[in-house]
Amino acid sequence: MTTKKILMLVGDYVEDYEAMVPLQILQTFGHHVSAVCPGKKAGDSVATAIHDFEGDQTYSEKVGHRFAIHADFDSVEAKDFDALVIPGGRSPEYLRLNPRVLDIVRHFFAENKPVAALCHGAQVLAAAGVLAGRQCSCYPATSPEVTLAGGTFVEPAATMDSAHVDGNLVSAPAWPAHPAWMRAFLDLLDGPIDVHKEPRH
Repeated sequence: MTTKKILMLVGDYVEDYEAMVPLQILQTFGHHVSAVCPGKKAGDSVATAIHDFEGDQTYSEKVGHRFAIHADFDSVEAKDFDALVIPGGRSPEYLRLNPRVLDIVRHFFAENKPVAALCHGAQVLAAAGVLAGRQCSCYPATSPEVTLAGGTFVEPAATMDSAHVDGNLVSAPAWPAHPAWMRAFLDLLDGPIDVHKEPRH
């Protein structure tokens, strides 16, 4: 596998597992991951949140770890990266308000580069206007945004551990999907993207 440069968009209260676990998986395979956040520089960090399913009507939220930022957001150039990762949590709801974040996302779709989006990361995709005619899995609570953006919501497995591939986009509903989500993303990183490939669950 050729080493790739991967950009990860995070912000305060990104889901802890959804940032740290993909980072470590991708690093294990020798890829170089740069986590960036608007208003942050290399050496800064963001707060994370731990979300869990504990029998309530929605997920619970607890304080997580600090997550290190690897590069300056203002100077990073999307063209210098081979792929993009957008974790979920609470950060996507405000990251999608940043015009430069949306421009970065649009670059990866315009250039057909691999993109991995998890959980509430679909909020950023919807705001960037890249879901029209696309299939996307996400946390079910964000499915209306996928639909309103012109995309087709792909219902996740009841166990929330499924992933879906549509061209250059690998999407999944939540951190239980890490094995399937990252496996599919690594497949895309390892070869050319077939835009005619049948989407898979």
